[in-house]
Amino acid sequence: MSNPLKKLASQTVVYGLGSILPRVITFLYSFILTYVFKEPAELSVNTEFYAYMSFLNILFTYGMETAFFNFSRKSENKDVVFSTAFISILSSSIVLSLILATFSGSIADFIKEPEHVNFIIWCILIVATDAIMAIPFAKLRQTNRANKFAGLKILNVLIFILVCIFYLNICKPAYYSNPESALAKWYNPEVGVGYVFIASLVANLITMLFLAKEITSVPLIFDKKIWKDMLQYAWPLLILGFAGMINETFDRFILKYLLPEDIARFELGVYGQCYRIAMLMTIFTTAFKYAAEPFFFNNASDKNSNKLIAITMKYYVIFCLFIFVGIMMNLPWLQHIISERYREGIAVVPILLLANLCVGVYWNLSIWFKLTGQTKFGAGITIAGAIITLVINFVFVPSHGYIACAWATFASYCFMMIVSYLLGQKYYPIKYNLKSIFVFASLGLLLYFISTLYQDLENVIIKLIINNALFAFYLLVFYKLEFQNLKKLKELK
Repeated sequence: MSNPLKKLASQTVVYGLGSILPRVITFLYSFILTYVFKEPAELSVNTEFYAYMSFLNILFTYGMETAFFNFSRKSENKDVVFSTAFISILSSSIVLSLILATFSGSIADFIKEPEHVNFIIWCILIVATDAIMAIPFAKLRQTNRANKFAGLKILNVLIFILVCIFYLNICKPAYYSNPESALAKWYNPEVGVGYVFIASLVANLITMLFLAKEITSVPLIFDKKIWKDMLQYAWPLLILGFAGMINETFDRFILKYLLPEDIARFELGVYGQCYRIAMLMTIFTTAFKYAAEPFFFNNASDKNSNKLIAITMKYYVIFCLFIFVGIMMNLPWLQHIISERYREGIAVVPILLLANLCVGVYWNLSIWFKLTGQTKFGAGITIAGAIITLVINFVFVPSHGYIACAWATFASYCFMMIVSYLLGQKYYPIKYNLKSIFVFASLGLLLYFISTLYQDLENVIIKLIINNALFAFYLLVFYKLEFQNLKKLKELK
């Protein structure tokens, strides 16, 4: 029998190519945008609309992806489960798109963006195409076809980047330097940052063509009974998803309503770009999640499943701590990937990195209520976290701006992590290696604290040398403490 953890690690790497690489590319390009649009207020609409899209993604998929994994595991006829889930999302996506598009003008007025009705239409279509592709992509994960999954994700982002470069890095400069040129005619300054949405929509439409085989290879049969059971399983995940998006994205559009408009747009642009630096940890978590969710479901009946979950949690946390320490020790040069006007918000990065670590741990812990079908607990925990986010934002943003947003995110995710652990130990007890996790977490935070003691050092080179010496020390401690344990994992069956 093959080593399950080795398989999980290898699939995380492959899914990493499909999720990390595209995100790294878009992650890096987003910082190029800070040089294309040098004023933070110009990029604020991009930050705000992507926050809205995150909420719409939850509405359009309504937990059906996780329901598909759960019911595929139980059902002998996996094709019917796939077909039912796909038809459900396809139908609802069409209906929701038509409704939202019909009221796009009213929506634009409500969010105080009456000049961007076209942006709203494009965003609706992006979300709809994302949702329609969700189940075919989930099928690729469920059947362990990680290579095709990764290939299509990479194709999607390459198309996105090429379209963005064409409009924003080629046509836009041509428009302002030589308005009569052929390239200049492709650029409309009234669209501006909206070309990012156009690029995303074009990429999705092309990717859908390559997923056609996954859809047409099985008979499209709609099983009403399976559908009702899937909806019953999924509806708490819908609530969980909405509450989760409040935690993750609410701060990026509430700034607009809690601060004066001119200040709000500037802070939103700054916060949105500094938030992206912290997303390096989110990128890893996403790759891990793509591999781990079907892995945990497929191994749920294994006698060693609880042990696998505990070991996975330990090394997940340690790897995230590597990311935290590595980023913070190299922040003196990493901050230069964004334009100077955006760097004033760099103080949110360590707070958001720790927040993302907490939510990653929470996601690992959440497997207990997914495996037991008690998704109502997940909904309750996430709703409580969302309330914390809302309260802190409404109380402190008017006086503290985006720094309050960062602390609200951390407080919410930390609360969710702790409560999920306590409830999990009651309903689905797993013996996690808390001692090892505590040691590495404490050491990582201590090294970060030491690095802040000389942060005013003017010589950046010396600062980076000291910082990376501390990072190397952290890696050395890991090697000394965990080398033998890692060798034993190779023998795990």
